[in-house]
Amino acid sequence: MRVVVIGSGIVGAGAAYHLSGRGVDVTVVDRGCPGQATQAGAGIVCPWVDHPEDDDWYRLTREGARHYPGLVEALGEDFGYAKVGALLVAEDPVDLEPVRALLRRRHADAPEMGEVTDVLTPSDLFPPLSDELSALLVPGAARVDGCSVRDALLRAAVAQGAEVRRGTAVLTPDGQVYVHPADEDTPAGTGRQWSPPGPAAGATGGGTTSWRQAAPLTSPLAGTPVEEAIEPVAGAPFGGPPDGSPEGPGLPSAEPAEEPAEEEPPSRGPAARAPRPATGTPPASGMQAEEGVPLEADVVIVAAGAWTGEVCRPLGVELPVFPRRGQILHATLDGVDTAFWPMVLPRSGPYLLGFPDSRIVIGATVEDVGFAPRVTMGGLEEVIEAGLRVAPGLFGATVSETRVGLRPVNAPGPALIGPLTPRVIVATGLSAYGLTAGPLTGEIAAILALGERPPFDLTPYALPTR
Repeated sequence: MRVVVIGSGIVGAGAAYHLSGRGVDVTVVDRGCPGQATQAGAGIVCPWVDHPEDDDWYRLTREGARHYPGLVEALGEDFGYAKVGALLVAEDPVDLEPVRALLRRRHADAPEMGEVTDVLTPSDLFPPLSDELSALLVPGAARVDGCSVRDALLRAAVAQGAEVRRGTAVLTPDGQVYVHPADEDTPAGTGRQWSPPGPAAGATGGGTTSWRQAAPLTSPLAGTPVEEAIEPVAGAPFGGPPDGSPEGPGLPSAEPAEEPAEEEPPSRGPAARAPRPATGTPPASGMQAEEGVPLEADVVIVAAGAWTGEVCRPLGVELPVFPRRGQILHATLDGVDTAFWPMVLPRSGPYLLGFPDSRIVIGATVEDVGFAPRVTMGGLEEVIEAGLRVAPGLFGATVSETRVGLRPVNAPGPALIGPLTPRVIVATGLSAYGLTAGPLTGEIAAILALGERPPFDLTPYALPTR
């Protein structure tokens, strides 16, 4: 059996790993577009505090969190996964009561969250925090390094015989795959983008009733096609989506990151607020499939994140998937061991996560501005100002890096997972929950490609019919 996976983010990597482990001939194709979501995601795995009124979203993220311990064991390497717990913080203790009630209700079916307790002085656990905060501690919450997970999955897939190619994959109407050389200097085409509808249709990508914000509280561009938007995105709302934002290379700040530049994945074998929103168009626009190199495939899995709609358009369907930008900031506290600080999740405002190497991640913005993977002055101002309100002890921290990414959002509801045609399977739309549910979603896509029964009913995630 031959399967082509379009997209090498955390979902595509998960699919390739599972399929190659079953002896399938797998080729992963990725162009490496700026703004992909995995690399810019913060890495929060704490599903129990979100989606109180959406059982379908909650089921996917809960099962995604449960998937991680087994994946850690199977891969046998450290990819930044650690159960560090989560501090849910608020200035008024009364604001914690709704999420306390939600956690109490869900605990019987999700005991892995641990026993939720009150924390009278949150700064004892996360020293830079304001002394004015109250908190609940959810001990089962984990953080993960999205890049490391993706790379570990790809390395394992390559060791199992998969191939990773750099290029732009284009589909024909019957689902054949042609690969064009990835030329970063080639301008984007003029193909159409899907634009989010107005508030009536509501593009939530996780909803605003969750503890953390995954969608803009207000949308300056609501009801306006992205290509036609000319108003500034002033005062863009700030909040903390769980996975931060995104799959792909971030844009460095004036100070270079401490981490080395990412290497190309092995190809085979064991080694293996802006004045005006820039909209752009997805890079596959305008390409003629037959001008590329054909790839033989019995099944194609499209896990191309925010670009999935453009990839699938030749099949004659408009997928309501659009990009939601998130900007995050990395800071360092020299000489401070931040590796096992609990993550900080305010009801509104930024999330904060500690990682090894004295690193703190703060974010993220939540912006509907089209395909514009740019770090902006306004975005950084939001992140820094809101971060210091919650954690004034970070005032002297060194800004080491900024990242930006485009979360793929399915406007009508939860993620899209399932067959689009008899030979094309789609897995996208995880919004701000990509690092929580990405590896599991990739495995589910692989299971569908093999013609096997998925672990739970996928009807709520079904794709629109052509």
